[in-house]
Amino acid sequence: MYGLALTWLYPYIWMIMASLKPTPEIYHTDLFSGSFTLENYQFLFESAEKLNRPFLKSLFNSFFVTLTVTASVVMTSAFIGYAMAKIDFRGRRQMNDFILFQMVVPGMMLIIPQFILIKQLGLINSYSAMILPVLMSGWGIFMVAQTFRGTPNDYIDAAKLDRASLKQIILNVMLPLNKAIVAIVALFTFTGTWDNFMWPLIVISDVDKMPLSVLLATFSKQYGIYVGPVMAGSVLQALPLIILFITFRRYFLQGMSLSLK
Repeated sequence: MYGLALTWLYPYIWMIMASLKPTPEIYHTDLFSGSFTLENYQFLFESAEKLNRPFLKSLFNSFFVTLTVTASVVMTSAFIGYAMAKIDFRGRRQMNDFILFQMVVPGMMLIIPQFILIKQLGLINSYSAMILPVLMSGWGIFMVAQTFRGTPNDYIDAAKLDRASLKQIILNVMLPLNKAIVAIVALFTFTGTWDNFMWPLIVISDVDKMPLSVLLATFSKQYGIYVGPVMAGSVLQALPLIILFITFRRYFLQGMSLSLK
């Protein structure tokens, strides 16, 4: 078991060690030998912009898009999930079936129609092109709705007696009572959006608007001799996800178990 874990971790360890070595030493020294320096990271933030690869700006782009999408998905999942779970309206069953259908359809099938729509809206090469198609998540709505169904209606009735609005019921009652599912939806949405590569690659060509994942790919393709800085960029790309996993690993494990169920 530990041997398999080390096999899985080895590429990440190699990436980290390579990011700390001068490029000529990466392939000519052992994993933990050679001279170690931070010059690759310094290159990313000081010199890479001269090569038309603004890594600091792309890092900001990744955080901006990811946090915007995550906040939107959490909010839309909460409000729509509440309606699916606690409000009896006409067409609720059909809407639930549509959400389930949307979950099983491969996302790659929708790339061309989405691209045509975004192009017709004149949003190509903009932040909106990366954000608009993923403002809502069928998986997030389904997970929140399933959890909200298990919340007793007594809490909602008590809030209504206090003249709470629908918004107050969702934000001040339902979400605090179901923090685990909110954390799961937020974490999985953040991870998926941060690592998203294909869609930004298609709709973004301006390097000033590229997320870090796409900028790293273009940098590696055009400036492959800078292996050290590429590894340093890869470390920066993976670092937020590693921190999230270590901090919220309990929610990740809960999310995996719920997804399997």
